[in-house]
Amino acid sequence: MDIDQHYPYHSLEKEEVIKKLKSEEKGLSSEEARQRLDQFGENKLPDKGGINPFLLFIKQFKDFLILILFIAAGIAFWADQMADVYIILAVILFNAIMGFTQEYKAEKAVQAIKSLEQKSAFVIRDGQEEKIPAEKVVPGDLMVLKEGNTVAADGRLLEVKELRTAEASLTGESMPIDKETVPAEEGAPIGDRVNMVWKSTNVVKGRGKAVVTATGTHTEIGKIAQSMDQMEMQDSNFRKKTSLLGKQMAGIAIITSAVVFSLGYWFRDYEFQETLLVTIAVLVSIIPEGLPAVISIVLAIGANRMAKQNVIIREFTATEMMGSVSTILTDKTGTLTQSILVVKQLFSGSGKEVGVSGTGYESKGDFKVNDEDLDLENSPIEKKLFAIAAYCNDARLKEEDRQRQDGQGEKESEEGSECNEAEQAEGDPNEVAMLVVGAKAKIKSMSPFDQYKKRDDLAFNSEKKFRASLVDTEDGPEIFVIGAPERLLELSAEYLTSDGSKQLDDEKRKEIQDKMDEYAKDAMRVLALGYKKAKGKNEIVADDVENLTWVGITGIIDPPRDGVRESIQECRTAGIRVIMVTGDHKITAAAIAREVGILDEETEDTALKTQELDVEDDQFDEYLQNVNVFARMNPDTKLRIAERLQAKDTLIAMTGDGVNDAPALKRADVGISMGIRGTDVARDASEIVLQDDNFKSIVSAIREGRIVFNNVRITSYFLLTTNFAFGLAFIISMALGFPLLLTAVQVLYVNLVTAGIVDVALATEPGHGDIMKQAPVKKSEKILKGDIVPFLFLVSAVIVALTLLSFQFYLSEGEQMARTAAFVAVSMTQIFNVFNLRSLRLSVFEIGLFTNRWVNFAFLGAVLLQLLVIKVPFLRELMGFENLPWADLLLITIASAAIVVAGELYKYIRFRKN
Repeated sequence: MDIDQHYPYHSLEKEEVIKKLKSEEKGLSSEEARQRLDQFGENKLPDKGGINPFLLFIKQFKDFLILILFIAAGIAFWADQMADVYIILAVILFNAIMGFTQEYKAEKAVQAIKSLEQKSAFVIRDGQEEKIPAEKVVPGDLMVLKEGNTVAADGRLLEVKELRTAEASLTGESMPIDKETVPAEEGAPIGDRVNMVWKSTNVVKGRGKAVVTATGTHTEIGKIAQSMDQMEMQDSNFRKKTSLLGKQMAGIAIITSAVVFSLGYWFRDYEFQETLLVTIAVLVSIIPEGLPAVISIVLAIGANRMAKQNVIIREFTATEMMGSVSTILTDKTGTLTQSILVVKQLFSGSGKEVGVSGTGYESKGDFKVNDEDLDLENSPIEKKLFAIAAYCNDARLKEEDRQRQDGQGEKESEEGSECNEAEQAEGDPNEVAMLVVGAKAKIKSMSPFDQYKKRDDLAFNSEKKFRASLVDTEDGPEIFVIGAPERLLELSAEYLTSDGSKQLDDEKRKEIQDKMDEYAKDAMRVLALGYKKAKGKNEIVADDVENLTWVGITGIIDPPRDGVRESIQECRTAGIRVIMVTGDHKITAAAIAREVGILDEETEDTALKTQELDVEDDQFDEYLQNVNVFARMNPDTKLRIAERLQAKDTLIAMTGDGVNDAPALKRADVGISMGIRGTDVARDASEIVLQDDNFKSIVSAIREGRIVFNNVRITSYFLLTTNFAFGLAFIISMALGFPLLLTAVQVLYVNLVTAGIVDVALATEPGHGDIMKQAPVKKSEKILKGDIVPFLFLVSAVIVALTLLSFQFYLSEGEQMARTAAFVAVSMTQIFNVFNLRSLRLSVFEIGLFTNRWVNFAFLGAVLLQLLVIKVPFLRELMGFENLPWADLLLITIASAAIVVAGELYKYIRFRKN
């Protein structure tokens, strides 16, 4: 059977659609449905399966640094240095366990909130409605859509009865969509195809019937999932940097070792075996075998800190990459905004414009008129408006909020305000907004409104464009009406004032219309409220709604999250650009962008739609450079934005919660999905999940990411400066004709004392200075930069000079005593150097000598390990040292502190003097 699941069925009349899909108004027969299931397959997305712990563990070894360590272990094994083999393998295993544990925990946390697809669907087969598993739905099936259901497949609507769907997860549209059956333009964006329903979206109101046009991977969500599977993913930016770092340090180690062997064997005639062992020891010492473990520790500490900020790290390296982010592409609905509807402003017949405050669905809020509190007791018109809002709806809040609404339970729960607002209410979001504004006014606890009772109700009708309720009041039955503002203005003959009802003349109508236009321009959804006397009525019909008394209008928005504006300002201060990329309407997007600070207040037409971006790359790049708001975006355009920015050496983070965000989330350097409102598809595509859906958490993650990158850099510099200086001391000592500076076992012990302990402590360094006032690290910037060269040579000069002077001074007392003194000098200068590296710019005395207790503990531990091998006879003999007198030990130790003086002088001249 030939059925095209990609045809633009939205552009056809209903009868043509049924014919083209070879369906019937009574539905498919069971036999026909079975044949189509065999032909088109089950209606489900490809299952990635669960976590494979083995593959996740093996993934941890895919790093160039780890390869270097395996080579070093092989060389040590060949030279029969088994202690080194075990140490190196232990480091490799530790690194793998750290990475595996973090990523496994993150995957389990994400899997705990999974279940995107509807489990069942209602269809008509053999002329009868029946409930079937969602995966058994086939093209041509007639789906029955009911309030509260999740749509099982893409479909063209045939019948609607007050049908509204929530499509934010697919299109980014924040408001529920009123559905209809008339054909749409063939090229209409998905969000404007109001005669279609989409797989995995939700029915929030009404009923309907649709013929299935696409199932499984042919649905819009299926296309997105398929495009993600076909993406060719590259290594993360951080893995590229650490791989380059490993190559750089391995190159330094190999060149240094080759020079040591050449000088020792060919120029100084040392014995071959001894020279080879020392060369291998130098090679193993300079190769940063501790670096992968240190990097893992730095990332783990950062991930742990982020977890306390409600940020789950799914990809270990994303911890650092957040610190390098220079552009954030953020969705609007549910990310910058709360993904709920609340009343922000109202305008009544009294001429008062009232601002409404409050958080989410909380019943606590203020009413302001010109920055003054509204005197509700002496505001009869506003009280009437709140009464209509509270009684003319069919929404419901949870028990806790209903009690507050009735004036009970005044004590507010601070924790409650952070929970998922969408789960606090049931019913149409517009009606919930009305119910909440009535609750904020405590109207149901005031007399006489506390005695009102609803007798009858008319649900919202998309044709009539209003809903109505018959309510018993102190003046007898009245019909309360809420609806489209133009419709209610048309149905109204009077308006309510403090002196009673007055004739609604042309001048007043223009004033009201102007205010409605003003609210609409500010991207608010406008609803009007009115009423009429209904003496003797026990029930109502739509024709009763006429000759109303107009009471007022409300402006409804999906409000920004608390703290978002401040977070975006902090991003700007940190040199991070924030771009809104949303599926919502252009006017709505621009209004929210101005409110949260993405656009300046005076900025005019600075938002673009998908259709306007159908241009060549040069023009597209120019738009990207100058525009910060992109509206009505489809998944392909979002993906193109991400890819074009990356082509300009921009490291991007993409935030989002919907299926429409998933391809760009996967392509971004760092994909950030929402934990509460996010879809499973979005979470699977991301490296980071925000447990609280709060944009503020992103800023906290960026701050921690910058600390992580800085700690990776300072530990790398520490290893480089100490190891380079160590190798240089060997080369110069051989060039000067000295005996062998240290034996192989002594070389490895120096490496253990310095690189094995102190660098791990350095990984715990907190951030210094205002790290969020610095520019982000460039995407192409290496961990090892050329600006370290002056510091490298200065530190190396101190280490080499003190080591060689100590060796020469004690050489008259024998080679073992000379090596002992050289050992103390080279070890202590490297240990003291850790204080220089705590900050690359700030003085250690400025940041506080004792502000990192782990560094201080490591310093004391390293000193103790030195004393043990020199003062404990058994260990001294094992290592080949002499008993250096305490006074000499103290003198060399004090002299070694000169490296801190050199570091402080360097920082002062380079960073502080000017």
